[in-house]
Amino acid sequence: MAQSLPSIVSGEGGLSRYLEEIRRFPMLQPQEEYMLAKRYHEHEDTGAAHKLVTSHLRLVAKIAMGYRGYGLPIGEVISEGNVGLMQAVKKFEPERGFRLATYAMWWIKAAIQEYILRSWSLVKMGTTANQKRLFFNLRKVKGKIQALDDGDLKPDQIAEIATRLNVSEEEVVSMNRRLSGDASLNAPIRASEGESGEWQDWLVDDHESQEAMLIEQDELENRRGMLSDAISVLNERERRIFEARRLSDEPMTLEELSAEFDISRERVRQIEVRAFEKVQDAVKAAARRQAQSLRTIDAEPAH
Repeated sequence: MAQSLPSIVSGEGGLSRYLEEIRRFPMLQPQEEYMLAKRYHEHEDTGAAHKLVTSHLRLVAKIAMGYRGYGLPIGEVISEGNVGLMQAVKKFEPERGFRLATYAMWWIKAAIQEYILRSWSLVKMGTTANQKRLFFNLRKVKGKIQALDDGDLKPDQIAEIATRLNVSEEEVVSMNRRLSGDASLNAPIRASEGESGEWQDWLVDDHESQEAMLIEQDELENRRGMLSDAISVLNERERRIFEARRLSDEPMTLEELSAEFDISRERVRQIEVRAFEKVQDAVKAAARRQAQSLRTIDAEPAH
C-alpha cells in the first residue's frame, strides 16, 4: 500500500477533479477481489493491496458525502475515510465469504466519525455510545418526525427523540442547540475548495449512488440470505429471544423476556448467548462454503 493515492487539491474544482480521477479505477469482480486479498495477506503484495484500495475509493467518497452537514472540509473527511479503508484492507479476511465493501463500510464510517468528533467542540460531551448516537442521528430523527423548524424543539418532539435514541431530554435540547447553526437548509455555505451555495445543495441523494450503491445492495442481500439461513438452526424460543435482543431496532430487556417466557433473566441471557453462538457457527459455515465455491471457480481453466 506504499503507492500513492489520488489527492484532493484545494481550490476551485478540486473535488470534481478528484471524483473524476477515482472513477477511472476499475471495480473488481468477486473472484478478482478474492485473489487480490489472498495475494496481499499471504505474500504481502502491496500492488494487490493498492488495487483493492483504489477500487473502493468511490465507496469512501459516497460515504463521506453523507457527512457534509457537519461543516468540515470534505477533502479532509474523504481523506479520513481513505485511512479507514486502508485499515479495512489490512484486516480483511476473504475466506469469511463477504465482499470487501461490506467489511470496509464500518471501518470507513468509524474513521470519519472519529475525525468529526475530534474536530467539533462537542468532543467533550461525545464520549458515550448514547451521546455519539445522538450526535450522528439527531438530524435524521428530526426529519422523520417532521421537526424541521429552526430554533428549539417542542416538548413532545424532545420527548420522542429522547425515547427513540435512548438519551435524556436535556441531552436532546443541548445537542439540538449546538447543531442549530446548520438547521436551515437555505443557510449559505462556502466550502474550503471554493464551492458555494446553500445547505440544501449539499444534500446527498442515496438513490443516485452509482457503483457503490450496487455493491452495498449486493452485499446486503448476501448477508440477509446468510443470516436467514443461519437463524433456521434455532428453535422457536431461541429465535424469539435472539431476534428480540440482537436484531430489533429497540431491543427488549432481559426482564421483559423473562416475564414473557416465565424464566429467570439469567436463563434468558444464557439462551441468548447460546443462540448467538449457533447463528455465528452457521454463518461461518456458510461463509466457508461460499469461499470454497469462489476457489473452485478461480481454479477452473479458462476456455
